[in-house]
Amino acid sequence: MNDQNRPADWKHFDDFAAGIATNRLPTTDALRGQTFKITLKTGRIIDLAFTGPDTVAWSEGSDAGADWYEALEVARGVFFINMIFATRPAEDEAFIVDTGTRRVLSVRERVREASEAPGEPRVAQVYSAGVLGDPSIAPTGSEPAPTRDLIGLTAHYTYSPNHVYEHIYLSSERYAWQNLVGIQRGHGDVDLATTWKFAENLYVFGFREFIIPVASLFFYNWDTMRSTGKFLGVTSQGKVENKPAGAFIEKKSRTAYDPGKAPV
Repeated sequence: MNDQNRPADWKHFDDFAAGIATNRLPTTDALRGQTFKITLKTGRIIDLAFTGPDTVAWSEGSDAGADWYEALEVARGVFFINMIFATRPAEDEAFIVDTGTRRVLSVRERVREASEAPGEPRVAQVYSAGVLGDPSIAPTGSEPAPTRDLIGLTAHYTYSPNHVYEHIYLSSERYAWQNLVGIQRGHGDVDLATTWKFAENLYVFGFREFIIPVASLFFYNWDTMRSTGKFLGVTSQGKVENKPAGAFIEKKSRTAYDPGKAPV
C-alpha cells in the first residue's frame, strides 16, 4: 500500500519499534574468529569469516565485503545471525545455523520500490535451507522446511511492558495481529506470513505487512518460550533500517479444524 493510503492514525515503523527489543536475548561474540561455509539448496555458496564482535567478512561468487552482523544463541548451539550490507542498504540476510546438526536456514529480505510489486507488501522475503561445512557430508537432524504446525494457534508476545501483541496464525499464508498494550493499541491487520520448522520445538516465522513497508523475522523457541528476531522497514523519514526485537511468548488457545475444513 502507498503511504498516501495509510490510515491517518497508523503508526510508522520507527514509532512502534522503539523499545521493542527490551525482552530480546543478548547478543554473543561466540562466533568471533570462526569461519562458516554455507551451501544452500538454491545453489548459493556463502563464506563467512567473523573477524570481530560485529564485523563479518563474506564472499559469494565474485561478490565480497565486510559488513555488520550480530549473533544470538537462540537455542543450544543454534545461532541467529543477522547481517546488513553497506552497499545494499535496502537488503539484509539472516542465517539460522545449528552448529551441531549443521542445518542452516537463510532468509533474504529486500525493500522493493512501490512500483515494483503493486498490491503486494513492499518488503520481500526468500527462504532457503542449506548445510554448514562440507555439503558432501550429510548433516544430521531434520531439514528445515515449511510447516503448518502453527495454524490455529493464538499466542501473546510481550516485547516490553509497553509492547504486547496477539498473534493468530490463520493459515499457511496469513496471520492476524493486534496490539494489546502499546502505541498501536487498537490497531491490527491480517498480513502475509511464512513459517518454517527448524527443528523440534524450534520455528522460524516471518511476516510482511501491507499497510506500511516493513517485514519481520523471528525465531521461536517453544522450550524457553522466547521469540528472537528483527524488523526491516522504512521509517517515517524514508530511511531503510534494520531493528532488533524479542519477546516472551504465552500460548493462549488453539482452534481445531474438522477434516476437510482446514485452512490452506
